[in-house]
Amino acid sequence: MAEITLAATKRDLSNKSAKKELRRNGVIPCIYYLKGKDPIMFSAEEVALKPLVFTSETHIINLIFENEEPVGTIIKDIQFDPVTDRIVHIDFLGVTLGQKLEIQIPINFVGSSIGVKEGGILQEILHKLDVECLPRHIPENLAVDVEGLAIGDSIHVRDLEYENITILNHEDATVVSVITPRVEEVEEVEEVDDEVEDTEAAEPEVISKGKTEEEENK
Repeated sequence: MAEITLAATKRDLSNKSAKKELRRNGVIPCIYYLKGKDPIMFSAEEVALKPLVFTSETHIINLIFENEEPVGTIIKDIQFDPVTDRIVHIDFLGVTLGQKLEIQIPINFVGSSIGVKEGGILQEILHKLDVECLPRHIPENLAVDVEGLAIGDSIHVRDLEYENITILNHEDATVVSVITPRVEEVEEVEEVDDEVEDTEAAEPEVISKGKTEEEENK
């Protein structure tokens, strides 16, 4: 898999005001952690982080701190602003050669489904898979072939198998399926004869009659 370098700057302050100031200047607060070592707080340019976050591929990211050897990592968690969807914080997990790690890998659906050609809808249930593997076996994505899916067919986790990778999702979880398109019921509206409608609208309200002249003379 591809490796990418990222310039990083260590930071001391971690209070809210310091983090807000970083974000105002286009810099994102981050943290690096590895089992058995003290976490490192650092920051990186937002423009450099975006291609690593908004992608359908997984990469090994080498953090470059000033005058230090590169540190191999993967993105473990990303926090977004609930209003603007801007990146507000990223957790980086250190990678140790020879030690397996748990990571989410994006799914790449390939092929043109038979069911879709017949009018069905491809429903992508999962977009990533939780896997365990060695760092050198981390793929950029996991291909799932949907070409043979007819309407009503599904692919489950138990149907998938990849070399040197263990899938951690429940084996019965549905990954993708082809469903029958929903037909919306349209209520038929009866046409009303314009002439009848006009007649009814023009018909005066019925008012009870008063006493007749004969009744008044009695």
